[in-house]
Amino acid sequence: MSNWADYADRLTLQARKASRQLAIVTGEQKQRWLHRSAELLMQHVEQIVEANKRDLQAAPGYGLNAAAVDRLTLTPARLQTIANALGEVSALPDPVGEIFESTVRPNGLLVTRVRVPLGVVFFIYESRPNVTIDAASLCLKSGNAVILRGGKEALHSNVALYQLLRQALVETGLPEHAVQLVETTEREVVGELLKRGDRIDVTIPRGGKSLIERVANEARMPVIKHFDGICHVYVDESADHQMALAILKNSKCQRPGVCNAAECLLIHQAIAEQFLPKVGLLLQQEGVEVRGCEQTRRSIPAAKLATRQDYQTEYLDLILSVKVVEDLSAAIEHIDEFSSHHTEVIITNDLKAANRFTAEVDSAAVMVNASTRFNDGGEFGLGAEIGISTDKFHARGPCGLRELTSYKWVAHGAGQIRS
Repeated sequence: MSNWADYADRLTLQARKASRQLAIVTGEQKQRWLHRSAELLMQHVEQIVEANKRDLQAAPGYGLNAAAVDRLTLTPARLQTIANALGEVSALPDPVGEIFESTVRPNGLLVTRVRVPLGVVFFIYESRPNVTIDAASLCLKSGNAVILRGGKEALHSNVALYQLLRQALVETGLPEHAVQLVETTEREVVGELLKRGDRIDVTIPRGGKSLIERVANEARMPVIKHFDGICHVYVDESADHQMALAILKNSKCQRPGVCNAAECLLIHQAIAEQFLPKVGLLLQQEGVEVRGCEQTRRSIPAAKLATRQDYQTEYLDLILSVKVVEDLSAAIEHIDEFSSHHTEVIITNDLKAANRFTAEVDSAAVMVNASTRFNDGGEFGLGAEIGISTDKFHARGPCGLRELTSYKWVAHGAGQIRS
């Protein structure tokens, strides 16, 4: 029998103890840790880049495409950006201890709701080493202990970053196990950790659909999920065509491999004949493969015939599904059937249509005349994010500091007893 159960016990017991200690840590102490972590990152750029090179050398063996390799790559400039992000998290208001509701009962009892950490977070994420820093900084700033499990493709990079985070914890007097990294690629460890619902308060998986489905099925604690990013752009009959083309280009082409990139374009029947050739020219110039309905193919001869599976697919590539719909109602019905409830956009000059779209479309973020790419913690003013939730409970959309907290009721009395 392997010792992965013992390993999971050790990590979770250490995390639980650290989470109790973090409950009484001051905001100033957390700030010092964030600043010291940023300093250490910049002092050890060469060491981190060397570790990252080991991951990049192994990348072909994992079958990573060009976009995945780009996400994996760390350079001095990117490390500076990561260090800057720590400063940005430091500048955000500390949510812990915030009293956001207070009332005095007729008997004189003062009842308050106080924001508190979730406790212990188990965070599983893809091969993006910058996420190691983002997740650790957000969890600790919000008073949570975190167990990090990054993708196997970024193991050496993650270990190098984690060692600096831990050094900063020790130097600033914070519990050294407030941030821990799973330093093995064995899948069995994830399974063992998912059983520890008595010690882990929430699991957050960020990666492919198979990973998230596995976590949702095996976890014995709440899971904040982020399923596919099948994001839609709907061009209404009153839309400004130039605006629509600019938003489509940004939504699809700026970074096609991210979750808030557009995957499907819907066009109102009334403007399709005029608008589709413009779409075809734009997408041809940007190297985007089109998979469309029959009417789309008549206007864009290079387009392939879209199947039902295409409308259900998050491509994460320069591929776009296109469909002409009868009207706004048909667009909403298509989105309801195929969306992953991540991000949807309407481009329109009709306020009534915009209001109906935002009311009826049930996704984490709904945009009017703006790119899908704005569904992001930084763009929404949250600072860094730990992920984008497609769930409906307290954390929905970009998850920043407040989404990593819960609350407790605190009541102050003067000897009151209940009659």
